[in-house]
Amino acid sequence: MLSTGVSAALGLGFWLVAARYYTEEAVGQGSAAIAAQRMLASITATTLSGAVVRYVPRAGRATGPLVARLYLLSTVVVAAASGIFLLTLDLWGPSYAPLGTLSAGIFFTLSTVGWALLTLQDGVLTGLRKAFWVPVGNAVFSVGKLALLVVLAAALPVLGVFVSWAAAIALSTVPLAWLVFRRLIPAQARADRDREPPTYREIGRFVAGDAFGAVFSLLMISLLPVMVAVRFDAAHNAFFYTAYTVGGTMEFMAINMASSLTAHASHSPESLAEGVRGALRRMVLLLVPVVLVLVLFAPLILTPFGQGYTDNGSLVLRLLAAGALPRVAVELYIGVLRVQGRTGMLAAVQGAMCVLVLGSAAVLLGPLGIAGAGAAVLGGMTVMALVCVPGLRAVLKGTASAAPPEPPTAEPTALAPAPAPAEDDGYGTQWARQSAYLRATAAQDTVTPAFGIPVYVPRPRAPEPAPAPVRHAPPPVRDRAAGVLWSLLAAAAAVFWLPLTGAAPLGTAPLAGSELLAALPAPTLAAGLLLVALQGAAVAPRAFRGGYAAAVLLATFLALHTAPPLLGLLPPPAVGPGAGLLGAGPAAWLAPIAAQAACLGLVAVLLRVCGAGGRITVGVVWVLVWAGWAGQQSFAAAPLPLVLGLSGVTMAAYAIRGLRA
Repeated sequence: MLSTGVSAALGLGFWLVAARYYTEEAVGQGSAAIAAQRMLASITATTLSGAVVRYVPRAGRATGPLVARLYLLSTVVVAAASGIFLLTLDLWGPSYAPLGTLSAGIFFTLSTVGWALLTLQDGVLTGLRKAFWVPVGNAVFSVGKLALLVVLAAALPVLGVFVSWAAAIALSTVPLAWLVFRRLIPAQARADRDREPPTYREIGRFVAGDAFGAVFSLLMISLLPVMVAVRFDAAHNAFFYTAYTVGGTMEFMAINMASSLTAHASHSPESLAEGVRGALRRMVLLLVPVVLVLVLFAPLILTPFGQGYTDNGSLVLRLLAAGALPRVAVELYIGVLRVQGRTGMLAAVQGAMCVLVLGSAAVLLGPLGIAGAGAAVLGGMTVMALVCVPGLRAVLKGTASAAPPEPPTAEPTALAPAPAPAEDDGYGTQWARQSAYLRATAAQDTVTPAFGIPVYVPRPRAPEPAPAPVRHAPPPVRDRAAGVLWSLLAAAAAVFWLPLTGAAPLGTAPLAGSELLAALPAPTLAAGLLLVALQGAAVAPRAFRGGYAAAVLLATFLALHTAPPLLGLLPPPAVGPGAGLLGAGPAAWLAPIAAQAACLGLVAVLLRVCGAGGRITVGVVWVLVWAGWAGQQSFAAAPLPLVLGLSGVTMAAYAIRGLRA
């Protein structure tokens, strides 16, 4: 989920920079090439991801060979598909004309193979239960493509959007591949060395059914922007793809949650119902506030891209965001079907979803324009959610099994060797254990002595003492209010900053406090009042939440110090000792803000060292946040001495406490 948020935030920045540094036609052609790349890469990334998240958690000592074979298969298939696409490039419309040269075609093929491996790699990390590295890899990719986008703006004014996107893939894929094969896979192989891996026949049966359904999901996700690119000009394709990138983040949140559910329940099948319940709860708390913000403030979100994006993409963004809510039920049911191994039903659900969305888009793109694609997604997902809800209810009620029993295999394979005899089975010597094991495998269920094979006589064992009754601790009480508070904080942050991005600058003349409040948009003022209320809820006497209170403090500090610059009012520059080293640029007015943040952190540490409780510490720091913002003119007169002096006092208090202890 963190990976989805990181990709969404930095992806929005990528298209914002692209809209500023490139023409609308260049953005349209670059987005068309990226859409084709993702469509071709998804041939394996989508069809094999289900098998990855289902079988990698169970592969044990065979994890390395399994992942290597999947990577090799993906490379061969995607390279062949890219070659076919390039040979038929004239059939795909003028948006793909820049890919017609030999060098561009080779680069396109390599980048498509890399994108497929990057997507499969996320599934491997999820299956290895090391999903921490997924947002790390995606953050490296997102930052790299953003930097390359600016660097290539002058050198490649037409292909710079696509080249920056494609070249950044290697920055994430190569280091994480080394980590997966050299560190994570050997660690799992050692930890699960006694676990029987699945056979290739079992994996093949699952892939055959799952891939058939995944092809439909691939067509729905990847072919929709291609349909728009073929039917409309490059400028309208840029308008649609920008809204599709922002709104499509919501659907990837649902897809990633379903992948996590599949990996978790495949490793522990008995936890399927609880996993579905937790996934639904988390998706509601995370997705509903975000969807509301996108629906209400779609024009403000697209305003930084330009007036054309706002006028043509706002309705598309609203429809795509609203369609993410019913998609939660659809994707979670798909995850349940993967855990249960019901590939036939899985293919039926994904096929119906593809037909509904793409068929509706083909009809609605004419009368509604590019908004027809968004209407098709919303309508198709709503219908499919109504179909999938009964299946989810059956799982939650426990009437559906987690997974079917695995069929016995008649002969061992290279992936799943024959089981070895147990280490401590009471047979005595190793030779006797092996002999009894041979008799068991030959189905000789007799006590008659055989030549050269000793008779197995069980040793009488003393009765084991009855175990002492175990007193189970009561289950922890879940703080249901915490999710609501975090959702309110996210909504307050979004409502506070989004109106400021489109507000007109007020000039450079200093304003009084009342004048500044009057200049703020009404949603921003309402969000500021909500932050004050949330701070009170965080330090309530009966339910103090330290981490949440710290998050509200940080949001309040950032809100106070970013609102004036967004309105064109720069904070006072640093003066006094050490200010000459900063010069007269942005560092001069950023330094007092950074120094004030450091002072607030030192005050919090000092209060804790002196024995103050968490509630008192948060309250004092909250008052100082507002006081520091109100008196920033005085603070900027000598920020460095204040930071150094407070640091010395804090270290002295810590030393005295240590000596007393």
